[in-house]
Amino acid sequence: MCAVKRKELVLATRNKDKGRELAALLADAGIVIRTMAEFPDAPEVIEDGETCEANAVKKAVTIARHTGLPAVADDTGLEVEALGGRPGVYAARYAGRDATYEDNWRKLLRELEGIPWEKRGARFITVAALAEPNGSVRITTGSLEGFIAEKPAGTKGFGYDPVFYVPELRKTLAELSPEEKNRISHRARAFAKVREILMRNMK
Repeated sequence: MCAVKRKELVLATRNKDKGRELAALLADAGIVIRTMAEFPDAPEVIEDGETCEANAVKKAVTIARHTGLPAVADDTGLEVEALGGRPGVYAARYAGRDATYEDNWRKLLRELEGIPWEKRGARFITVAALAEPNGSVRITTGSLEGFIAEKPAGTKGFGYDPVFYVPELRKTLAELSPEEKNRISHRARAFAKVREILMRNMK
């Protein structure tokens, strides 16, 4: 009797923090997770799209075609009410293309200085793209509502997590354990749908 080979999936990101989070979110999907470290000759994908969906699709399609394996990528935007929706799709490079996580959230806090709490509402939006080597793509989305804190709190997570306050939990994302964050985050909600697609396809 032949063993059934489990489906493989490439995480189309070189961001190690994001890679760990995605691997955890898909851990029980019954697939073999491959990382970009296993494909050192893969092309660098420039995220120059005007929407999160465009960036996610570009990354997933490029890596799926290069590796010959299904690939998944995501892009996350942060919309802040008081800033008219900025930084939006430019969240990861808000303080410049080579900005650190802290550079980005410190710039955000400077721009919100003096803004009252009720106007500091914000929303994370994640768009995930699941691409096949033939170019077909499935899109999923997830969002999380919250506020931008007046000062950072917590040491976990990455990106804007230290300043994104979740009112229901009375904590920033950076104050949550990885398990807690992966139950409620925007990325968790988008990838729960990715997981459903993967498991449905395996059946």
